[in-house]
Amino acid sequence: MIVRYSIMEKKKNIKIIAKNHKARHRFAIIDTFEAGIELKGTEVKSIRNGKVQISDAYASVNERGELIVFNLHIAPYEHGTVWNHNPDRPRRLLMHKREILRLKTRIEQQGYTLPVLQVYFKKQFAKIAIGLGKGKKMTDRRQEIAQRIADRQMARARKRY
Repeated sequence: MIVRYSIMEKKKNIKIIAKNHKARHRFAIIDTFEAGIELKGTEVKSIRNGKVQISDAYASVNERGELIVFNLHIAPYEHGTVWNHNPDRPRRLLMHKREILRLKTRIEQQGYTLPVLQVYFKKQFAKIAIGLGKGKKMTDRRQEIAQRIADRQMARARKRY
């Protein structure tokens, strides 16, 4: 699989593997966070091959104060052996304890959620971008679409004159 990335990403040594386009459609993203992923064995090779699905992935803080990502599907490595790992297992995310506690309080008190936005490599390390977001209602989505249409019409009108 060929993964394309922009010139800016080349300068930062970032190679994007997977993006969750539906997350920004379903949630109003307030803030984004970067976290490392705790991977085992051949999972890194599978990610490098682009065998990741993040469409329904989300993160949550467990009772021990660890940030865990669920529904992140990393396909088994095709050249692996019997010791390939479960593709849908929950994986621990690596963040500072202070940041995790801050996220936990916002999730519990204000009803936010943590959808996965993208998976990428920064230098040689696998990273995940999660967003702090609140679910959009159907009316919010309709207003957003109406606003986009109005913006396009205004841009066309400005272009004519």
